[in-house]
Amino acid sequence: MQKKRINQAGKNLVSAAMLLALGLVLPFLTGQIPQIGNMMLPMHLPVLLCGLICGWQYGGIVGFVLPLFRYVLFGAPPMPAGAAMAFELAAYGAVVGFLYARSRWQCVVALYRCLIAAMVAGRLVWAAARVVMTGVAGVPFTWELFLSGALLAAIPGIILQLIVIPAVMVAMDRTGLVPFRKAQADQAGC
Repeated sequence: MQKKRINQAGKNLVSAAMLLALGLVLPFLTGQIPQIGNMMLPMHLPVLLCGLICGWQYGGIVGFVLPLFRYVLFGAPPMPAGAAMAFELAAYGAVVGFLYARSRWQCVVALYRCLIAAMVAGRLVWAAARVVMTGVAGVPFTWELFLSGALLAAIPGIILQLIVIPAVMVAMDRTGLVPFRKAQADQAGC
């Protein structure tokens, strides 16, 4: 039992490191599309996957560290927006991992519920961080800024997340890497 726990922790650590590396590189690929590159939210995908695959602790840590590492290495995302993004991504990874691990049935329906809840929570955390940061700077954070930054500009990325993440999780389930709890899911009609 102890050895199995150590093996799982090692697998989670390696998976989280690979997803962190993917999060560092992925924005270079989407940045090649100037019109919608940033709207694709490239760092969100590995963070959400990390929370689902490795658990909420790893997802939260990878989410928090990713924008900060990326800023130190490449100068993007710019600060202080990158700091708000660190809290946002930490919320994404932690919330999706926490909810998915505790969902009664781990199937595609539960996956969508957890993803949507994490997206809402992350955007609320981002808004709270921006309110604090803009309050310190003396610049108001308006409802219009929230809607444009958290929703309108993010629509392509939200759509991408809702398509890619379930597809990756189903593919990993079929290969046996991250299995859904099929017996419970079949009973639930998922």
